[in-house]
Amino acid sequence: MLYGGLDLKLLRGRAPWTFRHRHADHESLKPAAEMPKIDYPKPDGVVSFDKLSSVYLSNTNHEEDQPVHLRLADTTVPVAHNLALYDAPEQRYCPAGVYEILCDEDGGNPRLQISAQNCLHCKTCDIKDPKQNITWVTPEGGGGPNYPGM
Repeated sequence: MLYGGLDLKLLRGRAPWTFRHRHADHESLKPAAEMPKIDYPKPDGVVSFDKLSSVYLSNTNHEEDQPVHLRLADTTVPVAHNLALYDAPEQRYCPAGVYEILCDEDGGNPRLQISAQNCLHCKTCDIKDPKQNITWVTPEGGGGPNYPGM
C-alpha cells in the first residue's frame, strides 16, 4: 500500500522504473521458418480439453441473424500472407478456435473459415494479427460468453 500511495500521490504514475512496450504486439511475431515446430499434445478429457468443449462451457450465445463482428479488411491476406509466412497463426492464438484454414480434399485451395459464433470476445485476433487485417467490433444484441457457474 505504501508503494501504491507513493506512486500515485507523489510520482503521479510517472515512476521512472515503469515498463514500457517498445513495439506493438503483432510486430513481435516471427516467421514460421525461423521457429521450431510445436507438437501440442492431444487433450486427454481429464486435465486438458479441446477448444470447442471449453467454448461450450463458456455458454457463448450470439443471435443468429446478427452481422458478423469479425471483419477482414482484405480477404486474401490470411492465405497469401499469414499462411505462407507464419503458418496461419490465427489458428493458434485464438483461444476459441474461431479461425481455421480449410483445404479441398486433395489438400489444395486453402481458405480461412471464420466461426464467429464461437468468439469469446477476447480481442486477441485484433491485437495479434500480423497484418492487422482482422477488426473486432462489438457484436449486436449483447451476446457473447456467459459464465453462469462463476
